[in-house]
Amino acid sequence: MGTSPAHRQIALTFDDLPAHGPLPIGGDRLVIARTIIAALARHHAPAFGFMNATFGAGDPNAPKVLAAWRSAGLPIGNHTAGHVNLDTVGSSDFLADALRNEPAIATVAGDSDWHWFRYPFLAEGQDASVRDTVRAGLRARGYRIAAVTMSFGDYAWNDAFARCTARKDMIAITALETSYLAAARAQAQRSRDLARAALGRDIPYVLLLHLGAFDARMLPRLLDLYERMGFGFTTLAEAEADFFYAGSRDLSQRGPTATLEAAANAKGLLVLANAPLPTAGVCA
Repeated sequence: MGTSPAHRQIALTFDDLPAHGPLPIGGDRLVIARTIIAALARHHAPAFGFMNATFGAGDPNAPKVLAAWRSAGLPIGNHTAGHVNLDTVGSSDFLADALRNEPAIATVAGDSDWHWFRYPFLAEGQDASVRDTVRAGLRARGYRIAAVTMSFGDYAWNDAFARCTARKDMIAITALETSYLAAARAQAQRSRDLARAALGRDIPYVLLLHLGAFDARMLPRLLDLYERMGFGFTTLAEAEADFFYAGSRDLSQRGPTATLEAAANAKGLLVLANAPLPTAGVCA
């Protein structure tokens, strides 16, 4: 069963507010945020941001980024204070860091719904008891989980862009632009193929992006690309109203968060490799 282009939907999510990745020479966090916000507005695209309270410490523009995001009517959620890895720190320290993030989020979120959580590194615990403990802790705080059903490793282009900007290598930057869009297209098609093979239908996809300098540079072209592919844009809450995300809304269900790869693996289907990322050797 197919889905008409008008019903192919992507919910855009941006991690690591207010400061993701290296800042290129001459860069400005507030300009990055405003560029992304403007592109979203032009495409009438909702987006959800996920905040780390310790990111941007010492940068006077960091609070201005958060204010600009909220002034645009964009919601914000919890990504832990220090972007900690559950598989490294364990459940107690992880939940403590998530709790530590809450006062800063509540201050900027106002009366908006900020009880959405995105696991850093998408790491939900390799041990079932750890997963269950964290899910129970998040459930007790009223959270839902922001799943990821579409991504293309955009963070890697932000790192490479900073290096290439420092070297003033415009040829390399042009190549990054080309590979970024190619990866985005390939991964969007991969998500659709997995959903239709494993579920027999498209779902509303939740796209993982980051509030980075190269994302800001590329977002107008990225959103154009998705529209040419037949996608529209929706909110995170609307996307996760789909039954596929039931375990993300109801944390009493066992984890981990549902993924298209896991759904395909459960049916013994082939899961193709992800599109390649820029290597650390680009502009090194």
